[in-house]
Amino acid sequence: MLTIAVSKGRIYEDALPLLAEAGIIPVDDPKTCRKLILSTTRKDVQLVIIRATDVPTFVEYGAADLGIAGKDVLIEHGAESLYEPLDLNIACCRLMTAAHKDAPELKGRIRVATKYVKIAQSYFASKGIQAEIIKLYGSMELAPLVGLADCIVDLVDTGNTLKANDLEPRELIMNISSRLVVNKAAMKMKHEAISILLTQFEKTLANR
Repeated sequence: MLTIAVSKGRIYEDALPLLAEAGIIPVDDPKTCRKLILSTTRKDVQLVIIRATDVPTFVEYGAADLGIAGKDVLIEHGAESLYEPLDLNIACCRLMTAAHKDAPELKGRIRVATKYVKIAQSYFASKGIQAEIIKLYGSMELAPLVGLADCIVDLVDTGNTLKANDLEPRELIMNISSRLVVNKAAMKMKHEAISILLTQFEKTLANR
């Protein structure tokens, strides 16, 4: 049995066609059922539905053999202990700084609100900017509006949420896409099954 960890939301939706090409189709829809472990049309593969930020942890500790996670989550988690064989090129977006549209250029000592603490610290340090990082888990756009922070670091897709709150994207930190990660022990113990699956994914991606 191969267990693949994936999060609800955009990554799950974008991953469904890729999984289907490998014959992996969930028997139940996580939108309409409360199951966290989903059987699939392949008896040797099951999906575990978890929070995006937990995917690297489940794979690292062997609770899942493989996982699908955004590069932002992998960098923030510190996923050096995982194999990252494939960029699936799904759930693509940008990790950027953003500030109020009337805010001056960021310099000196600033306060930054984000859930990407490690990435933000590294980014501003590389630019020689002293940044006090304030960790938030949601409603990031609110921070500059109420004076909690000078700017935010967050994922940007269309930019509509920023615009609706009088914020604007400023600097691109990195482009983000979802990657396939594999537990190192599973790669040895279940090498044949995982290798076959990787080959199927590679063929699908090559034909897109």
